[in-house]
Amino acid sequence: MTRILVYRFSAFGDVAMTAPVFRELLEQNPNVEIVMVSRNNFKGLFANIPNLIFKGIDLDDYKGFLGLRRLSNDLIIEFQPDFIANLHDVIRTKIIDKIYRRKGFKVFKIKKGKEEKEKLTDIRNLDKVQLRRTVERYADVFREMGFKVELSHQLRSLSQKKSGIGFAPFAQHKGKMLPLEKSYELARLLAKKYKVYFFGGGSKETETLEKWEKEIPNTKSLSGKLSLEEELEKISQLELMISMDSANMHLASLMGTRCVSIWGATHPYAGFLGFGQSPDDVVQVKDLTCRPCSVFGDKECYRGDWACLEELDIQKIVEKVL
Repeated sequence: MTRILVYRFSAFGDVAMTAPVFRELLEQNPNVEIVMVSRNNFKGLFANIPNLIFKGIDLDDYKGFLGLRRLSNDLIIEFQPDFIANLHDVIRTKIIDKIYRRKGFKVFKIKKGKEEKEKLTDIRNLDKVQLRRTVERYADVFREMGFKVELSHQLRSLSQKKSGIGFAPFAQHKGKMLPLEKSYELARLLAKKYKVYFFGGGSKETETLEKWEKEIPNTKSLSGKLSLEEELEKISQLELMISMDSANMHLASLMGTRCVSIWGATHPYAGFLGFGQSPDDVVQVKDLTCRPCSVFGDKECYRGDWACLEELDIQKIVEKVL
């Protein structure tokens, strides 16, 4: 059995995207075992994947160079890996890579395509093209090791009974999120025909969604009420998820649930469309030459009017659902 030590610490959606890649890698290479090192609270993302060991850590326990050296040594002692895979490639993991290389380990890391993503998000660049999908970039790391990985890009439904629509109206950055009044109206329209379940997290989101639940019949807020495992189980039972370009799209992919995704400042061209999700289920304002202006949606709108979200017609989302 060949053991691969893999690390990716954040963000939540990017970590979630590794799970379907691992599942198909391990199915195609039954002599491989993966040890996934990530944040403690991400454990539920990797449940029921054969030949995968999840090692949850608290990064606050391993601060600075000495902390990272201790983490590296602890992982070697516990798991004795054959290969190292860095699926993050940030300063913290670059330091860990260097420690492992000095110890004689073969270290492979993701090629993020930073320069091509900078070109894609240059508002003066009118020649926008589809970049390599992030899940393929993850798979490339293992291909470089010599393993065969052919991704299906197909959803796998994990539940026989499907009912209701999930709606996750929030995102980490403003550039990824529909104005709340549009999301409210969308929920109101959909709830006339479907049971709508709201997904969110944190006290402010929970407060907003509980208010919507009271005001819109046939809706229910699940925000702040479920563990990650319970949330994933509920998503697996939905007919459909509606999500911004955010983690809930990737959770839907993980559970084999179709997702209608909404994109503002970001764009599927950057490679972050959910695994197995159809480009036909993408909703976006197509005639803005400034899009995408950001890979992660964390930049201010250079026009100042957030047209990519303010001008998005929610009827286009309703049509995808109905």
